[in-house]
Amino acid sequence: MTQRRDTPDKEAIALLPEFPRLGLDRITLVNTGKQAQQAHDALITSPAWGFDTESKPTFRVGEASDGPHVLQLSTGERAWVFQLHDPECRAVAADLLAREGIAKAGFGLGDDRKRIIQKFGVEPAGILELNTIFKAQGYRKEMGVKGAVAVLFNQRFQKSKKAATSNWANLRLSESQLVYAANDAYAAYRVWEETQALGWKP
Repeated sequence: MTQRRDTPDKEAIALLPEFPRLGLDRITLVNTGKQAQQAHDALITSPAWGFDTESKPTFRVGEASDGPHVLQLSTGERAWVFQLHDPECRAVAADLLAREGIAKAGFGLGDDRKRIIQKFGVEPAGILELNTIFKAQGYRKEMGVKGAVAVLFNQRFQKSKKAATSNWANLRLSESQLVYAANDAYAAYRVWEETQALGWKP
């Protein structure tokens, strides 16, 4: 029987040293077909990607999101932030998401999956909900990236609420949006990598 384990609370996490995030020098913004193809060629050599999406927030009752507006994929070295306005860029992103044999690891991916099917018309392959790995280890509470980073690295993952609720449909993303989006995917990759090293399975 799996031993029950507790997820660290907010107060405990706040006392931890900060998780070292990717800086802008290791983040590539992708918004054209050519840039997307270059990203594609770099990404397909990796066995897994940290994965997440961002959508413009909806504030009115009944308002439907036409997101995702941003897709972020990361390896252990670099993250790519895809803006999805350009049809060629969107086509490459769809191809990456449908690619078999590469794990796309992240947290809370149910909503991302539904939106991807609606927007791209493809079923994303190899989606790995990292919460399932922690559940198998006895963590009963939904983990999320902050809890996972605290458990595995004894570090605090910083998330900007302002960036999280910003307009991801903007044609020009701010530096804080790029850093936020890239590091959500990068932290997911690092968590996946560490769970592999520990032999943890879903």
